Amino acid sequence: MSDAVVLAVVGPTAIGKTALGIHLAQHFQTEVISADSRQFFKEMEIGTAVPSKEELQQAKHHFIQHKSILEPYSVGDFERDTIDLLEQLFKEHKIIVMVGGSGLYVDAVINGLDKFPDVDPKIRESLNKQLEQEGLENLQKDLQQRDPDYFKIVDVDNPHRLIRALEVCIASNQPYSSFLNQEKLQRPFKSLYVGINAPREIIYERINKRVDLMMEQGLLDEAKKLHPHKQLNALQTVGYKELFEYLDGQCTLEFAVSEIKKNTRRFAKRQLTWLRKNEDILWVDFDEDKNQVIAKINDRLNKI
Repeated sequence: MSDAVVLAVVGPTAIGKTALGIHLAQHFQTEVISADSRQFFKEMEIGTAVPSKEELQQAKHHFIQHKSILEPYSVGDFERDTIDLLEQLFKEHKIIVMVGGSGLYVDAVINGLDKFPDVDPKIRESLNKQLEQEGLENLQKDLQQRDPDYFKIVDVDNPHRLIRALEVCIASNQPYSSFLNQEKLQRPFKSLYVGINAPREIIYERINKRVDLMMEQGLLDEAKKLHPHKQLNALQTVGYKELFEYLDGQCTLEFAVSEIKKNTRRFAKRQLTWLRKNEDILWVDFDEDKNQVIAKINDRLNKI
């Protein structure tokens, strides 16, 4: 597999990663691995912008709606499953395209997972009680104080991510971020990150349009079906939790939709903060000619 390459298409949400991934898969006559942690779950279709049936027919995709929200599925599980799959795919293809909105999941495949200290289960129990009794805001403040660097890039609206970071901070008496970006694993393949970017106002406009389209497609009905399971980790995500608050009578539908747009914009900002730490990304413009993008990719591939 020494000549094998993973092309990782990354960028903020709603920027066009799916379309570019399919174009690259067609050009290199290969397959696509989804590294979007929200698209794994079959019950979450509209709110996760799963590729359409037409898009899925244009290139073979893996890890799209292959799990139920009732099944725990961690980044470690994804890393293991993807490495196993790549070993098989590289027997037929020299290049595999990976499309990811979840930077942690992409990095886990390409670089391996960072190792963290063991945590006493009582710490997690205590943090879960704190979440239940005091709400998310106190956990956010606690993490911001203990690890301001990680606070800038983590999804602060995801209690699972907050608790994971805090339990490591408490157990080790060190910032969670100090355990990130450890020495990279030597994988039996090469890799190239291709990042899609656009001016902030265009990213925000695309996000607002996508949320409106999701609502037109029936996101509220999807949220109603998932509402009985709202406590599950898979559903602690933008697009669903805001509508759960509406369904619980905590706000109007108009306010919930505006919150989805605002929180998605915040999420996109954190995605870019995460990606800009990676100096090896080949950045392309969202509206750049696809043939020009492929020429840039081939030029970079010849140098790695």
